[in-house]
Amino acid sequence: MSRLRRALAAAAGPLALALPLTLGAAAAPAHAATGGFSYTYESPGGPRTGYLIDPPSGVCLTLPEVAREYETPPAHSPRNDTGSPATVYTGPDCSGASYRLRPGGRASERLKLRSVVFF
Repeated sequence: MSRLRRALAAAAGPLALALPLTLGAAAAPAHAATGGFSYTYESPGGPRTGYLIDPPSGVCLTLPEVAREYETPPAHSPRNDTGSPATVYTGPDCSGASYRLRPGGRASERLKLRSVVFF
């Protein structure tokens, strides 16, 4: 019987040590890009500016004002005033062609976008 207990303890020991590490990693908060990200989009009343303030990192963000690809024109003129690099995409859900903006970077109205992710 003691042999069985030793075998079980030997098998359960690494699992008991690994479980808190796994649970701790899952509960860790997501990091955010500090600062703001702005873009211009067309509205019935004329051009407007949209903002993302302290956006989460590593999460694809579809810009709500231009999410409907076949109903609204894409946004343009992105300005990355966060401390993190951003990749903008021509399609929603981080699809289509992409362009990387460094922290403090900006692009002209020629760069069209519908979604962005920060790193």
